[in-house]
Amino acid sequence: MTAFILQLDGKPFPHALGKIVCVGRNYAAHAAELNNPVPSEPLLFIKPASAAAHFSEPVQLPSGRGSVHHELEMAVLIGAPLRAVDAASAQQAIAGIGLALDLTLREVQDKLKRDAHPWERSKAFDGAYPVSQFIGADGLDLHNLTLQLWRAGHLQQSGNTRDMLFAVSALIAEISHNFSLQPGDIVSTGTPAGVGPLQSGESLIATLGQHTADDLLRVEARVA
Repeated sequence: MTAFILQLDGKPFPHALGKIVCVGRNYAAHAAELNNPVPSEPLLFIKPASAAAHFSEPVQLPSGRGSVHHELEMAVLIGAPLRAVDAASAQQAIAGIGLALDLTLREVQDKLKRDAHPWERSKAFDGAYPVSQFIGADGLDLHNLTLQLWRAGHLQQSGNTRDMLFAVSALIAEISHNFSLQPGDIVSTGTPAGVGPLQSGESLIATLGQHTADDLLRVEARVA
């Protein structure tokens, strides 16, 4: 696996990748499709930097551990230290946005949930977070962006960030009240409905865009 280097607007980001803070069930329709309750506060878990992989490279599936589900998410790159801040300060600290797959060992996660255990065994394995390069967020309405995933030519996931239960800036602020965020950290903002198991050899296309313009980001990859 190629060493992971954060990229912002086509250039190396001046900070190394830190932690990846993920948000579960941030779209009500996704919670419903897995028969999960809608949370009253953000459901947070962390992936280590070792889980990151370049989205444009072949997506590697762990063998012998059951199905691996894709969960397309908008990723937010943090550009300044944050600790116990408000939403306005959180917004100012956003360096860029990207696209990522929160890969999940679904059968493993289901067992962990039944046993009331943490999810990391199903979420934090090497390569569990394919993520694109980032683009600058200045001038973009992060609360009205469409993210879509095509698998083998079929639209599999489609959602808009306005449907998040916890909006981006408020979400980052809430995280900062639980633990600090540092430059190079990523906040992964949750997945819309349509998750499912990946199959070896499938083609993937992920896009992030505005309804009034062409795609801001487009990533093409293949499942190894």
